[in-house]
Amino acid sequence: MRDPECDVPPDLFESFQLGDLTLANRMVMAPMTRSRADRDGLVTPMMATYYQQRADAGLVVTESVPVSAEAVGYPFTPGIHTDAQAASWTRLTDAVHGVGGRVFIQLQHCGRISHPTLLPDNATPVAASALRPTGQAITYAGKRDFVTPRPLETREVVDVVAQFRHGAEMAKRAGFDGVEVHAGNGYLIDQFLRDGSNRRTDAYGGSAPNRMRLLHEVLDAVDAVWPTHRVGVRLTPENSFNSMSDSDPQANFGYFVERLSQRGLAYVHVLEGDMTTKASNLDYRALRNRFAGVYIANNGYDEARAATAVDSGAADLVAFGVPFLANPDLVRRYREGLPLNEADPTTFYSGGEAGYTNYPTYRGAPRLDGLTRAGRAREVHQ
Repeated sequence: MRDPECDVPPDLFESFQLGDLTLANRMVMAPMTRSRADRDGLVTPMMATYYQQRADAGLVVTESVPVSAEAVGYPFTPGIHTDAQAASWTRLTDAVHGVGGRVFIQLQHCGRISHPTLLPDNATPVAASALRPTGQAITYAGKRDFVTPRPLETREVVDVVAQFRHGAEMAKRAGFDGVEVHAGNGYLIDQFLRDGSNRRTDAYGGSAPNRMRLLHEVLDAVDAVWPTHRVGVRLTPENSFNSMSDSDPQANFGYFVERLSQRGLAYVHVLEGDMTTKASNLDYRALRNRFAGVYIANNGYDEARAATAVDSGAADLVAFGVPFLANPDLVRRYREGLPLNEADPTTFYSGGEAGYTNYPTYRGAPRLDGLTRAGRAREVHQ
């Protein structure tokens, strides 16, 4: 967090101490599903190249990674639940570490955002409650309507928790610097957190403390494998993606963040607003103030907005998605005020090198006016 005694405002391009890890800057590469793994969930060589190209970020967070065969929700996503998958990740962690980068893996269970054809024995996807999301699942055979999920029985929750622990163990074997537990975007943990998707009447439903029980149990399991200061959590209070809603996200997520603050986590990573529309009705500064640790802000930030957030203390780190996707040298481009590549949405999930590893780095001469606003602030204070 920002030192109130410091006269010089922090900026995006200065190093940052995240627990016992020194990050090169305050820019985070946000997790983004790219569907470039093979059908067995193994990391491919081009995935290692893609992440290595973007390792100038202070912290790289991988795409969401299912912690079991039952957790899968999309085709061609990398897993972290078999020996072969863990071994395949080492080429990626070695590639990132080889250029001085830091990388966390995002652990995920898709829950109801899956389809029987993606699951062992054509199983029905599980969820907090038997509520079918609108829309369609993406399968190997094309898009298919979501099915009504099967609510997890109370006795089965322990199995899901064990899957996250196993994923955390495999992530450590694969050489990651830490893990981020995905508790957002309408996936299983989020399905428990938000009252629009959780209608349970057992110990995991009803009150906010009950709805948070699964997240606490998952974190307890992951913390048994990793030091707490190497574990982050992703939250998406207002995101409507995957048919999600909550009756009072300001109060509910304020409570969740406050409870997470007591755990000594590496960070909370918050999607501020709706992923698709970018609209927001929450007071995220108030939410941030209820968390005593490192706060990562995300959703539609550019360099100027991110610099303001860091300068003001509204965020400690800022995560960028599409800008990093299209600009492997985003840190340099922002620092020097260089123009950005434009992303091609038609290639986001298309497979292959196009729109993945073939975005160019900047080759032109540096701009003379490339001094950032934060850099100018440092000059003023010298």
